[in-house]
Formats: sequence, structure tokens, C-alpha cells
Amino acid sequence: MWRPIMRCPWCNADDDRVVDSRSADAGAAIRRRRECAVCRRRYTSFERIEDVGLVVAKRDGSKDPFDRAKLESGILKAIKNRPVSPEQVERVVGRVEERLRRKGPEVTSQAVGVEVLAALAKLDQVAYMRFASVYKDFQEITDFERELDVLEKKIPAKRRAP
Repeated sequence: MWRPIMRCPWCNADDDRVVDSRSADAGAAIRRRRECAVCRRRYTSFERIEDVGLVVAKRDGSKDPFDRAKLESGILKAIKNRPVSPEQVERVVGRVEERLRRKGPEVTSQAVGVEVLAALAKLDQVAYMRFASVYKDFQEITDFERELDVLEKKIPAKRRAP
């Protein structure tokens, strides 16, 4: 039977046995505890599914690999000084990336923007407007008014306590 070679990090031997296997990273990986048959030391290995490359097609026709850090940076700029936790940002970034990956190996920059706007509309309306102003290249105050009307139709304003 064929067996992949895993080398011991201490003695470089390729004879080991798996002592324990369990799910890791919410099912995205398998963590294996191994024991070297030569030096008897234990070490951990991870088996992960290779990410399918996601490519973003820009308006000018160029294509770039999807960059999670760039997505997060844009969202962080939009939520600056807003009551949004780092955990909420991480969830939004993860949700947007997951939705984009479902759309296929190539997505448009417009699709990225639409997904971010949809997530920000639910998270923080001020962040939504900040992101929209850059993404949609607002030039005049009427651009803000028009987008505010769109946002209010999507998500009714929260009622304030009297």
C-alpha cells in the first residue's frame, strides 16, 4: 500500500505512526499526532484542502489573485471609529470570501464590492456609506443622498428610544 512520506522534524526519519487524528480549523483541516519509530519523539502534522485560487477581474480587464488582506483593509477603513469588534470584522471577511468562492474561480471586482456592501449594510450603516462612497466613486452630495435612499430601503432605520 502506498503511504505518503512524512519526515520526523528531529531525526529526519520517514518511519512514523499516527497516534491521534482529529478535525481542526472547523473542519478545514485534519490534525495528526505522529510518533517517530526511530527517535520515539512526537510531532504534529496538518492535512488541509488546497485552496482553489480565486481571481478578481477588474473593470480595466486586468486580473489579480483574490487578496483577503486587501478585502479586510477596505472593511477596516470603512469601520474606523465605529462600534464594530474585530470578531465582527473577521466574520464579515470570512462570509464575503466564502460567498465569492461559491461564485466560481473568477469573480468581478463589482461582485466583491456588492458582497461587501451587503455585509456592511447589516453590520453598520455608517461603514456602509463610507465604503459605498469610495467603491461607487461619489462626486457630489447627491450621490450620498441617492445611496442613503437605497440603504434605507434595504434596512429600515433602527428605532431610537424616546
